[in-house]
Amino acid sequence: MRLRLNEFRPRIGPHEYRVVQPRTPLRHTTLSDPLKGWGYLLGDHDGLSRLAALFSFAAFSRHTVVHVPLRRSLPRQVAPGVPVGLVLVHRSPGLRPYVWPQLRRRLTRGTPLTVRTDERRTAAHADAWRCRWEDHWYRMDVRDRIRPAVHARTLFLYGGRDVFASACVHLELAADFGPLQEGVDRGRDVLVTSLTTHLPLGHGPWPKLDIGFQARPSYRHFRPPGRSARYHSPA
Repeated sequence: MRLRLNEFRPRIGPHEYRVVQPRTPLRHTTLSDPLKGWGYLLGDHDGLSRLAALFSFAAFSRHTVVHVPLRRSLPRQVAPGVPVGLVLVHRSPGLRPYVWPQLRRRLTRGTPLTVRTDERRTAAHADAWRCRWEDHWYRMDVRDRIRPAVHARTLFLYGGRDVFASACVHLELAADFGPLQEGVDRGRDVLVTSLTTHLPLGHGPWPKLDIGFQARPSYRHFRPPGRSARYHSPA
């Protein structure tokens, strides 16, 4: 998939960061805080597809911070909690959440950037993570999971190549099969899959992050996957 991004090079003290954002905001995608009860990522076909591509890009861009502004997305009635933005980052750059407000204020003049994701490579690494999870999910190292943190109304997901690739596959699943669920054509949201298994285990209530699909109001113009654009259904 081709991604149109804006690239920023802000500097905090002696450190320079590479931050990318989607050039077109994901206006119909919302996210609620998973550390306060129930996290729910809800989007339409376009939003979930582009978010999957961003996870794929983050998986193989170890020194890049991927910022997805979601706080100003169109509000969804079914989305619980307070909306938060999203940041995907590897553990190696050492980005601390408390630095993010200063960094975010410097994201003013970006450089247009176009990248392509490799779906085959992403699927291979996602399958590798799934095999490890099926063999010993209860003994997986914390480095094999996504560590969530929230600061300044932003959800930070710290992960690695394979686990980000697996999350990408789950988002693609939600984007492809969400439109086929019952009730979607009437504006209902449907729960399709979840990233809870990708989050760390702990004592007490575990954080939950589910993925749902809800079509935008102009659903009648949506073409299901595999159907030709020239097909017209009878009145």
